[in-house]
Formats: sequence, C-alpha cells, structure tokens
Amino acid sequence: MINIHKKTLQDLEFPTVLEQLSAHCITPLGYEKTLTIAPLKSKEKLLFELGLTNEYISSFENDNRIPNHGFDTISKEIKLLNIENTYLEVHGLKKIVAMSTTVNDLIRFLEKFKEYYPSLYEFSSHIEVTKILIEKVDSIVDRFGDIKDQASELLLSLRQDINKVKGKINASFSAALNMYHGLDYLDDIRESVVDNKRVLAVKAMYRRKVKGAIMGGSKTGSIVYIEPETTLQHTRELNNLEYEEHEEVIRILKETTNFIRPFLPLLINYQDFLIDIDVISAKAKYGRSMHAILPKFSEEKSMYLREAYHPLLYLNNLEKNEKTFPQTITLEQGSRIIVISGPNAGGKSITLKTIGLLQVMLQSGMLIPVHERSKVCLFDRILSDIGDNQSIENHLSTYSYRLKQMNYFLKKCNKNTLFLIDEFGTGSDPELGGALAETFLEEFYHREAFGIITTHYSNLKILANELPHMVNANMLFDERTLEPLFKLVVGQAGSSFTFEVAQKNGIPYSLINRAKKKIERSKVRFDATIAKLQKERSRLEKTGQSLKQNEKKKIEETDRLEEINNKIQKKLESYQELYDSNQRLIYLGQKVNEIAEKYFENKQKRQLMGELFKLVQIENSKRKKISAKQKKAEKVKEKQVQQEVKKKVEVIRKKKKEEKKKAIEAPKPKAIIKLGDRVRMEDGRAIGTVDKIEKNKAVVNYGMFTTSVSIDQLELVEAIKK
Repeated sequence: MINIHKKTLQDLEFPTVLEQLSAHCITPLGYEKTLTIAPLKSKEKLLFELGLTNEYISSFENDNRIPNHGFDTISKEIKLLNIENTYLEVHGLKKIVAMSTTVNDLIRFLEKFKEYYPSLYEFSSHIEVTKILIEKVDSIVDRFGDIKDQASELLLSLRQDINKVKGKINASFSAALNMYHGLDYLDDIRESVVDNKRVLAVKAMYRRKVKGAIMGGSKTGSIVYIEPETTLQHTRELNNLEYEEHEEVIRILKETTNFIRPFLPLLINYQDFLIDIDVISAKAKYGRSMHAILPKFSEEKSMYLREAYHPLLYLNNLEKNEKTFPQTITLEQGSRIIVISGPNAGGKSITLKTIGLLQVMLQSGMLIPVHERSKVCLFDRILSDIGDNQSIENHLSTYSYRLKQMNYFLKKCNKNTLFLIDEFGTGSDPELGGALAETFLEEFYHREAFGIITTHYSNLKILANELPHMVNANMLFDERTLEPLFKLVVGQAGSSFTFEVAQKNGIPYSLINRAKKKIERSKVRFDATIAKLQKERSRLEKTGQSLKQNEKKKIEETDRLEEINNKIQKKLESYQELYDSNQRLIYLGQKVNEIAEKYFENKQKRQLMGELFKLVQIENSKRKKISAKQKKAEKVKEKQVQQEVKKKVEVIRKKKKEEKKKAIEAPKPKAIIKLGDRVRMEDGRAIGTVDKIEKNKAVVNYGMFTTSVSIDQLELVEAIKK
C-alpha cells in the first residue's frame, strides 16, 4: 500500500508540477482533475497509467495521431436527466451529439490501431459505441440548432398555418398602408416596427381617422404608431398559433429527453472517459516539453537515475535559455543511504529534491526527464524533511519541529521507505544535535531504509564512511574560484570550505587564523584534508571530461576519414575498371585496323577471316561465363560510372566557361539620368518621369504622386528623346 504524506508533496513542490501539467488540458473538467492527481496506491494501476501516457506520447512521433478529444461539459444535462419531467434544450442535445461523435471516433480509432496503442485500446474497450443518440437528435434538430418542421406532423401543420397567417398580415398591412398613404395621413417614414409588429407612422393630427390599436408614439409627439384594425385579427390568430407551436416544441424536447434518459450511465461514462483522455494527453504533452520518458522498472529494490533533471528548474531555465545541470545517482542494496556534504549553494538541496520529485511524479503516473538507460523502483512510503520547518501556529522552533518529524520517521521507516532529509541535525547545539542525528541515521540504516541526506556534520560523514551500505557524496567545486560545478560525485565526503569561502568573501586573514585556533587542530586538519581531496577530485574530473571530449572528437574524425577513404577507394576501383575496359577496346580497334590494312593490300579473304577468328578466340578465352542477370548488372554499373565521369567533366567545363565569361565581361557603366528620362527603382516595377534633379536626388513623377529618391537607387528605362 503506497502512502505519501501531503507534507512531502509540498516539500517537493509537487503542487507546482500539477499546476504546470494542468495548463496542457483543453477542457475545464480535465484541468480540475489534473490538480487532484496524487501518488497511486496500486502498483498494477500505476504501471497501466504509465503505459497509457507512454503510448499517447508516442502518437506525437508517428503518422497515426490520436483524434481530438475536446468536448463541452454536460454536467448540467446529466443533473437534469436525473430529475423526472425535465427536458433538455436544443443546445444541450447538440452537446450530447458532439460528445457521442467524439467518443465514437476515438474508440473506432483505438480499435483500428490497437497494435500501436494496446493499453489505450484496453482502457477504451468498455465504452459502448452507439449512433442511436446521434440519430435521434439529428431527426428533430437541424444544423442551425432549430427544431425541424418534420419533427412531428402537428408541428409541420402549425408552421404551415403560421406562414399563411403571416402572409395575410403582410397583405392586409400593405392595403392599409397604401390607403392611408393616399389620404396623406402618414408621415414620410410611412411605417415602423414596435414589439416585432409592423405599424403605420400616422401624423398625430390624423390619429383618430385611422382605425386600429395605438402602439406608441415618437419622442416629439408628431407621430403616432398604429397597428391597422385589419391586421389585428390576424395578429391574434398568429399569437395563438405561435403559442401552440412553442408547446409542441416543448413536447418534442420532452419526448427526446425521455428517450435519452435511459442512456444516462453511458453519457456519464462518455464524459469520464474524455476527462481521463484529457488528463493522459496533458501528461504526454508535459512529458514531451521536458523530453521525459518511461524508464525500466528494476526487479529488485534499486534505482539508477542517469542524467536526471529537476522538472521545474529545467522548464524555468529553458524559458530563460539557461543550462540545467543533470545529476546521476544510484540507490541499491550496496548503497542504500547517500550522505551529501559540501558548502552551501552547491546544489545539494536541488539534487535531493530532484530525486524525491521524480519519484513522486513517477508514482503518480507521470513520465520523468531521465536518460533512457535509467532504472526505477517503487517505494511504499516517501518521508521528507526539507526547508525551514519553523511552525508559528504550533509554537514550535525549527529544532522542535524536526524532532517531531524524526519521531514520525521512526514510526514509519522500514525497508520499503525512501527518506529525504535536508540539513540533517541542524537547529540545535552542533555537538549534541550531531550525536542525536547520528543515532537517528544508524536506526534508519538498521531498518534497511533507503535515503538521501545533506549535512555539514563531520560525524555523519565519518559514519557513512564506516558503514558498508552507506556512502558519502559531494557536489564538485572549482578549486580556484570555489564556484559550484553542480555535479554530484559519489564515494567521497565534501568539505564545507568554511575558511576558504570566508577568505573569498573578504574576511581578514588574521580573523580566519584566530578562528582556526579556537577549534580542535585535528578537526581543521580533517576538513583541510577533505578540501584537498575534493579539489584533486575536481581537477581529475575536469581532466577526465577534457580527455573524453578529445577522444570522442578523434574517434569521430577517424570514422569520417575512414568513410571518405572507402568512398575514394570504391571510386578509384570503378575508374580503373572503366579505364581497363576502354584500353581493351582501343587495343581491339588497333588490331582490327591492322587486319583491315592487310586485306586492303592483298585482298585475301581467307587470311582476313582466319586472323579475325583468331582475334575473337583470344578475346573470348579471357571472358568469364556469366548469367544474363549479372551481365545486365555490370552494364548498369558501367553506365553509372560513365555518367558520373561525364557529370564531373561537365561541371569542370561549366566552371571554366564561367571563369572565362567573367574574365571577358566588364561591369557595365551606369547610365546618367537626366530631366525627362523615364526611370524606375532598382527593386521596383512602377515607372515614372524625372521632373527635377537636385543634389544627387531626383523628383520622380508617377502620375498619381511624386517622390524624392536618391539617383543611385534609380535605373534608366528610356532616355528622353531630343
């Protein structure tokens, strides 16, 4: 049973990771669900979820891209379907259709490409594919979101009647309009619209002479808006028909809603499925943004993280275009606990957090940014004590809080636990606090727990050196500048460089000497020895890296030269074969020519035939019997070589021609531009006339406009005729 405390997730900044992850969701419900991601309790479920994300990320690299999974939330529609005698509006029905179509497309796709996406196919296989809902809604709703006339016979009849009545209203209104306009009772605007009804714009003085219902008047009072009496009866009839139409539409919507109601569990499944796909897609996109992978799982309780990046630091530095330093770390039975020491600001805490955060991310079903040859394992519990843990609410000092944490660690720590402690033992008297920290560390060690701690205490470094399954590690520093190199080296404790850092920061040497005299001589010597060893390690590390780079360059250069040499060798062989073949043909030609000359002189046919036959026999004795296929291949090869030689000869000839042409051609002198010349800009098409020249500038008239341009930018199109 995997159990990771909320405090550990906060210490490792896991909520920040979830915020970044949720930004990759395309639906509000997916966004909400992403923020609730937590480490999974079941190993089987975790491996399955990691497989889903890994398959989705692979879809970015192949031609079989997973279809879009975006959807409009139907939570409101689901609530209404749970309540009897309610009905869904057209907008809600269209959302259900869109969701059904999206899910059907996804499931059909995953079924078609189940060999590529076996886990995603298994994940979707329980979802039912059906067109019933789509067909039902499409039968009553058109593409504009209106109820179709054919949704029911009554609705069709009502709408036909409505159209007839509207026709009568228009006809009666037009008659009244023409009549009162002829009597000059109407204003210049003649008519207007009030409450979606056409009304006559009657002059106020004639309002009593026009029969009908007064619907209002203008602000000045000069116009009265009247609906003619002839249209009133038709309008009442229209109102009754529209009311009946509205009632029929509601009846159709209720009937459709009742048809959909039994499919409520399916709709809930649809929405949940698309939310899950959105979360998986977000994990894949987030993983791709940091080049994350799914590492191999170790059979034993051991982990090897090679070139591991802190996700938040990596993405932050990526935005700033800055370099992030990866770390390589191993935790196994032979080195269960790593004690990292060294000066502050060297990267100890970041290394600790990197390991912890990557482990939490992995156990929450997320891919992690490590090298593909990394190996991982799972822990039942991850315990952490990182950062300033002073608790104002509980009136606890930093040390009191840390003791409380250690008590919790002692209760929960076992062989399936990973513990992470930053600045172990601080907050109390160095001697006493160090002794207590050493005791705690021994206890964790004997319980066979796995862990990483950072410390400045020498006794913890000595303990790590003495116990067989615990190792020291340090962060490399430049031996001259004491600048951090952000590289973890396992196997040796790190000096805190206390006095060196003080000296670098301008503390007087006399004060540093006085400080050295106040502590035990052996302590200073011990720290100095560690510092010396660390400097030596740093120097060796730099030399090693330089040698590796040089070796890599030399190997690459050797491979490149070898490849060039092989190509040249093959070409030489091909050219040699071509040369030998041509020489043989020349020799044969010479022989035939000699025989022809002899025949020309003596006219002896028998001698001619004998010598020709002898020549052919000699040539055939040199030939090897080969199949037609081999003969064809040789001809093709010979042709290719000839073409290659021909191309190279052509290139050489072309180069020589160009060189010759350049030598002959002299740059043409630029024409002198005068008043009245037709010109254009060097990079333009429009042609204008020079109206004026003044101080190396010309005023060019383009007809619609004129502009002042430098003469150097103009080229002559046509000189003015004299």
